[in-house]
Amino acid sequence: MTSQSSPGGAAGSTTLLFTPKEQAARLKVSVSFLAKARMRGDGPPYIKVGRSVRYTETGQAQYLASRQRRSTSDK
Repeated sequence: MTSQSSPGGAAGSTTLLFTPKEQAARLKVSVSFLAKARMRGDGPPYIKVGRSVRYTETGQAQYLASRQRRSTSDK
């Protein structure tokens, strides 16, 4: 887990950034699933830092909220 200063944020605020391996463990999915979801554009939002991919806690929460369903017939 990496801690970075939040751009334009208040002094002392931090944004936690997670590697694909860390994010996969948090979501209990494979790293391969995350890579394929990035290619399809339907996975959790991510940030590119150079060649590195990073995920935020906020992005994970938004992704999980968007995946919630009340019925098996929900799309």
